[in-house]
Amino acid sequence: MELIVIGLAFVVAALITGYLCHPGTKFYRLDHPNARSLHVNPTPRGGGLGIVIGILVSAVMLVAFGEDSNIELGWLAIAALLVAAVSLVDDWLSIHFGVRIAVHFTAAGLLVWDGFWLQSITLPGGTWALSELVAIGLSLLFIVWMTNLYNFMDGMDGFAGGMTVIGFGTFGVLGWLAGAESFSVLCLLVAAAAGGFLRFNFPPARIFMGDVGSSFLGFLAAAFVLWADRDGIFPLWVGVLVFSPFIVDASATLIRRMVRRERFWEAHKTHYYQRLVQLGWGHRRTVLWEYLLMVVCALSAVLAQRLSPPGQWVIIVVWVIVYLLIMLAVHHRETGHSAVMTR
Repeated sequence: MELIVIGLAFVVAALITGYLCHPGTKFYRLDHPNARSLHVNPTPRGGGLGIVIGILVSAVMLVAFGEDSNIELGWLAIAALLVAAVSLVDDWLSIHFGVRIAVHFTAAGLLVWDGFWLQSITLPGGTWALSELVAIGLSLLFIVWMTNLYNFMDGMDGFAGGMTVIGFGTFGVLGWLAGAESFSVLCLLVAAAAGGFLRFNFPPARIFMGDVGSSFLGFLAAAFVLWADRDGIFPLWVGVLVFSPFIVDASATLIRRMVRRERFWEAHKTHYYQRLVQLGWGHRRTVLWEYLLMVVCALSAVLAQRLSPPGQWVIIVVWVIVYLLIMLAVHHRETGHSAVMTR
């Protein structure tokens, strides 16, 4: 039954995404290029609706007809659909940033109320208890930040879709290794739905995900990381490592823009992946290298579960160094490119 619903998620998402690519459909909306866009041709957006529906239909089937009907959905599903709903409206009408954030915090509150929150911080070799107030506050911020950073990182053909396939696919493997069958199946279901969408989004993209897909998936990523940490499937830092290609780029870019006193909540083209595209790498080359980075992060996360604490710390330190080197390399390449252009 599990394999059937995972396959169903892929098929439903692919069919709906393909339908949304055609002009004249009810939800057809063009994303016109502007000064902050990487694309040059008007392209339909809102393809993430296919992901949302694919996941929803398959999850309902799994709960209704699966062998294990005690899958944790409930408030998680309601909160995720609330994020998807406000994002869908935003794709159509462009809602004010403050309204979106308010809804995101509301959805995060529902998730925390349902028990999805950090009760401690676990790092290799030790666990540090948190007061309830601090734990809830950190959990809310983590959920809202993941929801928004996924949206920030959805600016290149095939990028967010690929991160979803690899990230949730890895969560599925980690869940299976830990004996958490329900968690594993739901993660693989999300990955499959994203795969159905990616069929139309891989460079050159025929359709974009839109906020309805990216915010929804970012919210789910946060929820599943908290679920895994709470139930001992894997600790928070392992989940962060899996999604670090998104988390590091978005967080480092946010900090840099805040230090420069820029309007960090507005769209821009200064993420590291965007800078590589503008340096001449293009969408396909950049996204393929990003896929490689995602896969290596995923393999490191799976390996880390089999290592002793000192070995896990080695993995953490190595990735800190790798990301610092990547940032320096992009900056160095930009400096060289600027020097050539000014000659």
